[in-house]
Amino acid sequence: MKGRACKAKGDKYERELAAYLHERLGIQARRAPLSGGGFHAPASGDLTGTPLISIEAKAVQALNVREAMAQSVRNAGADIPLVINRRNREPTEHSLVTIRLCDFLQFYEALLSCHGTPTGPTGTTPTNPEQDTAST
Repeated sequence: MKGRACKAKGDKYERELAAYLHERLGIQARRAPLSGGGFHAPASGDLTGTPLISIEAKAVQALNVREAMAQSVRNAGADIPLVINRRNREPTEHSLVTIRLCDFLQFYEALLSCHGTPTGPTGTTPTNPEQDTAST
């Protein structure tokens, strides 16, 4: 697939992904104007209306993940850069999300906090609460 067909495939995926996020989260996600053409306004990804994250959407069978993430980082500004990729004929909900470890920790820490699990640098949270109380 080359040229216009490839661009049309990417544009279609961006619209499907925006619709999926809107349907599941209620956010006003939309395909960014001219996103598939390589033009991005400063601090913008392929979708708009995705607060705090910048999404680089890729509908390709074989993705160069590091290249796609570098593009997302360039476009993210202060937002967290993500790459969301779908292979050919794969449902949108089976798309994979790529995120840098340093950014993933923000999500994971928030999830742990929601579930009442204490977090912090090594040594500040006991790994075995029974052992901690036994020594006092």
